Amino acid sequence: MAESRSVVIAALLANAAIAVLKFAGFLLTGSAAMLSETYHSISDTGNQIFLLIGIRYGEKEANREHPFGYGKAQFFYSFLVSVLLFGIAGWESAKHGYDAIVHPHPPGTGAVSLLGVTFPGVWVNYAVLVGAIAFESYALKKAYTAMRRQIDDHGWSGFREAFRKTSDVTTLTALTEDTIAISGAGLALFGVFLSRITGNPLYDAVAALLIGLLLMGFAVALAWENKRLLLGESLPAVEERELRELVAGWSGVDTVVDFRTVYFGPEEVIVTGDVEFDPRFDTTSIDERISEIEDALVATNPQVQKVYIEPEV
Repeated sequence: MAESRSVVIAALLANAAIAVLKFAGFLLTGSAAMLSETYHSISDTGNQIFLLIGIRYGEKEANREHPFGYGKAQFFYSFLVSVLLFGIAGWESAKHGYDAIVHPHPPGTGAVSLLGVTFPGVWVNYAVLVGAIAFESYALKKAYTAMRRQIDDHGWSGFREAFRKTSDVTTLTALTEDTIAISGAGLALFGVFLSRITGNPLYDAVAALLIGLLLMGFAVALAWENKRLLLGESLPAVEERELRELVAGWSGVDTVVDFRTVYFGPEEVIVTGDVEFDPRFDTTSIDERISEIEDALVATNPQVQKVYIEPEV
């Protein structure tokens, strides 16, 4: 959890500073791509705030109203990020880019004076976008390291499998967002540069439209991934099968009648099972074996936080 928080805080600080600088670049040059990137960074900043709220809320202790705790709060706030922030920012960016294509205007000619030296305002755009790529690369490295550790821990084949199976939506969101941020800044830099050297504003406008489409695509993908966890997804089949086989092979177990797992928070799983024991066992012997099985399940998979084994007759 501490690692997820550090990833989010690093992204929050970078995005807040970058949003201000991108907006300054837009005011100087009127670049459609810079305005799209401003929307992008503002949404990224709001994204990190929502994720921090989710982490904080998810750490609340279980109570009568929420006997399994508040772990799913992170799923909810990450879903909220995709719908309210990236969806809106993506739509506004795409709409502004489309408008700039339909109603083009020449690149801005604003200038900036610094220490007695005057230079074109577009240089601010270049500097801001290059700086944004550098800052986002740092945040991406932290998110990448955290996700890489999960991949190694779970034995997943790579990032595609991790995207489908991870329950750590905070790190997943940060990783994807940072990747999209670098891609968006690269598109904006390319569009601003081409419009500057050709005098044709179309490149800048197309870059703005592509940034919007990129954001909306991410919003859909992130919402879809959070949906599976909000609805109560089980452990991946391989991990669940390993736990079921452990129970089935336990001394005194005749049959595993039913076996279920479900996430109730990031990296937090409930395991329930209906088990038939050797009919010769008395109640004390069955209770002892249930306790042994519960301890073994927790030791086998660190995500398992709660186990409920029901003996069947």
